[in-house]
Amino acid sequence: MRTFLGMILGALLLVCGVYVYDSMNTSSVANGQVAQNNRTIVNWDVAATDWKALKTRAHEEWTKIASK
Repeated sequence: MRTFLGMILGALLLVCGVYVYDSMNTSSVANGQVAQNNRTIVNWDVAATDWKALKTRAHEEWTKIASK
């Protein structure tokens, strides 16, 4: 159980760390006008689309399982 909790906590810390890094790296407040030239680690628009698709599919599958 500790290992599983550690994996979940590690994944959350990784995602939060990357999000903070990307936010600071592309922030016009932090970097001035050169924020356009910096690239992010994660394409957050694609990640949001994939997350929405995953939630939709999980909901559909849960509805299918629950109706049996």
